[in-house]
Amino acid sequence: MQESKEQQGKEQLHKAIQRLWPQVSNPKGYIRIPFTHAGASGRPSTIFQSRRIRAKIHGDSILPGPGAGSHPMPARRAFSTPGNTKIPGRGPRTAPPSNKPLGLKAISRFSAAVSTAVVTGAGSGIGRAIAGELARQGHEIVIVEIDEKAGRASSEAIREAGGRARLVPCDLAQTESVREAYNQIEAIDILINNAGIASVGNVEECTPGELDRVYDVNVKGMYHSLHFAIPKLIAAGGGSVVNLASIASYLGISDRFAYSMSKGAVLSMTMSIARDYIDKGIRCNCVCPGRVHTPFVDGYLAKNYPEHERDTMFRTLSEFQPIGRMGTPGEIAGLVAYLVSSQAAFITGSAFEIDGGVTNLR
Repeated sequence: MQESKEQQGKEQLHKAIQRLWPQVSNPKGYIRIPFTHAGASGRPSTIFQSRRIRAKIHGDSILPGPGAGSHPMPARRAFSTPGNTKIPGRGPRTAPPSNKPLGLKAISRFSAAVSTAVVTGAGSGIGRAIAGELARQGHEIVIVEIDEKAGRASSEAIREAGGRARLVPCDLAQTESVREAYNQIEAIDILINNAGIASVGNVEECTPGELDRVYDVNVKGMYHSLHFAIPKLIAAGGGSVVNLASIASYLGISDRFAYSMSKGAVLSMTMSIARDYIDKGIRCNCVCPGRVHTPFVDGYLAKNYPEHERDTMFRTLSEFQPIGRMGTPGEIAGLVAYLVSSQAAFITGSAFEIDGGVTNLR
């Protein structure tokens, strides 16, 4: 009787897995997988255990992670994606053919493929951190920067660390300057539109000249970069674009009229590029940082507060984030590096806030 119940239980579990196989994971990150063990006759047989195994997922493969059970299994058990999964008791499922290019072919830290990443405004702050992180992952970096001294320092730092980088001086606000700069870049696989400037003030305080200054760099400058880079991405067979937007793209931030206007445009451009070029193998996303501790913050405090008040104001600015501090350029760089990797190949047309909880928790 006991053996019969166990057999019935195995059959029920087997049917459940057949029915739910395409959804092998659940929100807690556990999966149910087949194990090979020695049956009563001593011959290997495969059953589906009901125990849960914590797993780390890398592309199409699943590796056992901390907390995995003691059942014997190979060091690397490769599982196919649902499109070509072999379901027990059935024939293989074949994904319908697609004529769309995949884009961003094997560009990640797990690949030896050489790719060219263009990073605008990489002379300091977030841009410099992004350039450094992508260089560490094996990408060849092209720094597009108006400040030649700062851009040269960033490229030299990358080379000293064993990476590959070069500087292409450029004023993104000027059409011919951008045309000339991108003519010097033979191929582009990754485009990071990071360059931008800040502006403080409401609509009454924002002069026409200030509005034009912010627009020329943050909006027109990004347009220029996209306009001249997209054809090269298409020629390369696809790639990834990440634009640096802001939580000001969609939140009402006081005294940031011109800046918010420009970052709202960045969000809109991101969605347009994602929609227009998805069939060309180009993914486009944007990152929306909250307050990040960059040289701009230090300059802002130095300009507007006496020295004895700066520490207090810095603490106030930090505690505005529910997490209790500002972000770091390295944290933004980490998210950008993920979005351009093959691990994010299913992500396009998305905006990612990285803001210490400001958007959802305040």
